[in-house]
Amino acid sequence: MATFKELTDFFQQVGATDVAHTKKSYLAHAIGVYNDLKQWGATEELALGGMFHSIYGTERFQKFKLDLERRGDVRALIGERAEWLAWINCAMTRDEYDACIEALIEDESAPLYLVDRFSGDRIELSEQDFDDLGTIHLCDWLEQVGRSEDWSYRRHVYEYLANRFGGPALASFHKVYGERV
Repeated sequence: MATFKELTDFFQQVGATDVAHTKKSYLAHAIGVYNDLKQWGATEELALGGMFHSIYGTERFQKFKLDLERRGDVRALIGERAEWLAWINCAMTRDEYDACIEALIEDESAPLYLVDRFSGDRIELSEQDFDDLGTIHLCDWLEQVGRSEDWSYRRHVYEYLANRFGGPALASFHKVYGERV
């Protein structure tokens, strides 16, 4: 397992440390997500997936995108499961993810899936993958929403995830959003 310094050195080596991200650096945001997940009681594997949650770029964050050909390098650094979680967070189309959540709100047995924005393929997810992805996705947003001040952006999705996971995730959601409407 890589040391924390090796993880931050990787961001430095690939040119991702000083990229702007919601009024702070991309690396500072990535570390914030890692730390928040650890405070929520996440495993190291999940926290590492959170730290690298947007390493390949996401639909919304395009200021830094590690080439997908480097997935093996990331996998060697953080492990197979953590890299998979980071990759699916980067790969998902948010409209389809939101549609999946809307379906779950209507029917708890609805299929769990995402659509890969790189290939267009639909990827069926296990409940564990769905929940781990959702935990990373929620934590990522809660770490930055105060700086972005985009309080209404997909709020119902984040609220659903917070309620689904309960505990520290729900407490963090209420702390971050407070009484904001």
